[in-house]
Amino acid sequence: MVAPITLRVITPEKIVVDATAGIVRLPALDGSMGVLARHAPMATALGTGVLSFTPVDADGSREGEEQVLFVSGGFAEVRENTVRVVTESSERATDIDLERAQAAEERARQIITERIPDLDLQRAQAALARAVLRLRIARRRGRGRSR
Repeated sequence: MVAPITLRVITPEKIVVDATAGIVRLPALDGSMGVLARHAPMATALGTGVLSFTPVDADGSREGEEQVLFVSGGFAEVRENTVRVVTESSERATDIDLERAQAAEERARQIITERIPDLDLQRAQAALARAVLRLRIARRRGRGRSR
């Protein structure tokens, strides 16, 4: 058993996660970081990456398998046994649409290889990185959904 910590992942559209966790792993800009209960207060910028957590009940007993989410930027605040993540976008591995992510990857690769005028190369590279990461998360979990 571990001491529980509250995790909230929030996007402009919705609350993606509101759960009790044993450990939360975040994609901070300077590397992956883990947060346990009684962590010192802090705030950190997030990169695009994998956020994972181990769900537990109020007593700290594990409840199911590790949960994995895609997050795209934002920040995390740790205070009073709560991790608040505010991000541009976030999807659970089980909610990633494989066909949509593959199409996004193909579009980004086309823009990069063809150097299509009037389209920003940096934005295309960032879109490619997001699409590849979303595909990797969905495939690793074997749960990405098809339309």
